[in-house]
Amino acid sequence: LIVSDNIYRESKVIWDITEKNIKEYITSAKENIIITQGFIAGTLDNTTTTLGREGSDYTASIFAYSVNSPEVIIWKDVDGVYNADPKYFNDIIKINNISYQEAIELAYYGASVIHPKTIKPLKNKEIVLKVKSFVIPQKEGTIISNINDNDIGSIPFYIIKPVQTLISINPKDFSFIAEDNLSEIFACFSKYNIKMNMMQNSALSFSVCIDKSNKIDGVINELKTKFKIKYNENLELITIRHYNNANINSVVKGREIILEQKSRSTLQLLVKND
Repeated sequence: LIVSDNIYRESKVIWDITEKNIKEYITSAKENIIITQGFIAGTLDNTTTTLGREGSDYTASIFAYSVNSPEVIIWKDVDGVYNADPKYFNDIIKINNISYQEAIELAYYGASVIHPKTIKPLKNKEIVLKVKSFVIPQKEGTIISNINDNDIGSIPFYIIKPVQTLISINPKDFSFIAEDNLSEIFACFSKYNIKMNMMQNSALSFSVCIDKSNKIDGVINELKTKFKIKYNENLELITIRHYNNANINSVVKGREIILEQKSRSTLQLLVKND
């Protein structure tokens, strides 16, 4: 029912055909309850594809969008969205209600409960998303909807991405990093399907932080033909939404900061993983 392009492990949905297929199937079904698999799609020539990370949650979102469902419930091993991962932090705070925008921001920076592509179709039709626990199903969980996030700004959110690699790229001829260089660099990372978790450029250098993967060697070898490449491994990327000095110090704990980026609401720190 879900029709996509043929990009390996990250296929993109062809929405008009998919919506038509799902709507026709659901409205013609005689059963009240329909069970289907997630994660899998197919191309126009009937080749099987997969939707990538969190593809099963994304499937629920695609179906809800196609039939204008009032809500989607995603069942997890946690009873909702928290402001931090309990593997790294004590005294975490459960969030009862959160907006689509804030949920997408958190997911983009690496919060593991929800993927941003799951939220996007629901936001477009204002379909409520509930995150609940299959361990304690009677608990309310977290509701993601079109609400005002006035209360969220006082709660810091911590997102930790371990096992990071920092790649620094410099032109061999000492020229400036310009748009044509960046275009070539971005194309190379896209070719190997590597997501950039953080990036920063100066006049003579472009640095990018990525998850450690077996694809890194391919990127480095390809870029080496035109650029000088240096890289650091065993790093940790810390993202704090709604940060202040106190919560910065509590997570850095004196470790060396390799790279830092700051906006009004979000701070990212790449630190040595001691």
